Amino acid sequence: MQLYTSHYKHLLRLAGPIIVGQVGVIILSFMDTIMIGQHGTKELAAAAFVNSMFSLPVVFGMGFSLGATPIVGRLFGEEKLHEAGQVLRMSLIANALMGVLLMGIMGVVYLNVHRMGQPEELMPVIKPYFMMHLLSLIFVMLFNGFKQFAEGINLPRYGMWILLSGNAMNIVGNWLLIYGKLGCPEMGLTGAGLSTLLARMMMVVIFAVIVLRRSNFNVFRKGYRALGRSRKVFRQLQKTGWPVALQMGMETAAFGLTGILVGWLGTLPLAAHQIMATVSQLAFMIYYGLGAAIAVRISNFRGQGDMKSARETAWAGYQLMLMQTTLMCILFFLLRNVMGYLFTTDQAVIELTAALFLPLIAYQYCDATQITFANSLRAMADVKPMMVYAFIAYFCVSLPLSYTFAFVFDWGIMGIWSSFIFGLGTAGVLFWQRFYFKKKDI
Repeated sequence: MQLYTSHYKHLLRLAGPIIVGQVGVIILSFMDTIMIGQHGTKELAAAAFVNSMFSLPVVFGMGFSLGATPIVGRLFGEEKLHEAGQVLRMSLIANALMGVLLMGIMGVVYLNVHRMGQPEELMPVIKPYFMMHLLSLIFVMLFNGFKQFAEGINLPRYGMWILLSGNAMNIVGNWLLIYGKLGCPEMGLTGAGLSTLLARMMMVVIFAVIVLRRSNFNVFRKGYRALGRSRKVFRQLQKTGWPVALQMGMETAAFGLTGILVGWLGTLPLAAHQIMATVSQLAFMIYYGLGAAIAVRISNFRGQGDMKSARETAWAGYQLMLMQTTLMCILFFLLRNVMGYLFTTDQAVIELTAALFLPLIAYQYCDATQITFANSLRAMADVKPMMVYAFIAYFCVSLPLSYTFAFVFDWGIMGIWSSFIFGLGTAGVLFWQRFYFKKKDI
């Protein structure tokens, strides 16, 4: 305990603002789902489908932007601050290009959404909501570029406050546009999508103004302007960003494809799936906040050449992660029978939601393990094996089991959620063994 105490303090100090910001994202997701659910069950089901589709490009893009963190963190540890400013410049360019690519891919999906076997009555609601999310992708990527840079230089509080401000704007926009308040048109689910688009645009503008104006960023601005563009840095971002994006993307793709499988089961399971996806994000984003702190601290120590402290940070972070997980499991168990009432008045959906809390609780430790050691490997730039491990865990284990449990064993949506235990568990074990046994490099 004495060995890890100092690491606990530094990790919690760095993770605190990140976690608060991520909890703000979850509060927004909760409010979105609650407001949409109160407007109608069909809209709740439509939101479940669209959110499942966009979870892949959003998480893939986030994974790509995370590739900048070990580069910035290492340069910050080496006190090469001008070079870190140049990384910000190239990261924004790379993220913008990735945003355009993701918009193009999701545009093709939009043109074929009617062929995905979803209930026909949901199509008029799905399509406009889908388009709003499509247009917001480039703003998500630009925000990620700013946020990962700020975290890499140990200034996560800016991302926290901007996320919280954006969430507040989104909630107000939802109230105005979903229900048609204060003279605004009643747009239902489309209003929720428009509110999200506008909030994401404003978050990018606010972050850009902060980076341009705040004294904390003076030295980085000099490097941003003086060093110009760099193909070498751009290639480094691609080298670290794509493997992380593919690893995280495969996990999310498997989850998104299960959303399609749930749609085959009908509108009520799809509505319950949306509620549970929102609830599960609460735990994931809290774990992600600590995982991001682990990655930043390890990358800082890597820049200083202190591999002993880097390794101790990983284990200290895992101990904190297990404590967080235990608290989340207790919370989920206590609230399992009442959570559904926050989102809908449909009793069938509420009962189905309560049953799904059992597999949700069961896979929490698996999720915490894979997040800890995925971030530890990412901070050490040991990212290529993670793609293979993710493919095995999510496409060879989780997704086949989802179909088998749901349709072969006829367990329905309970079978789909139970399969996540095996997929996340496999990922956790593979990432852990890679980190633990590769001692010569870590």
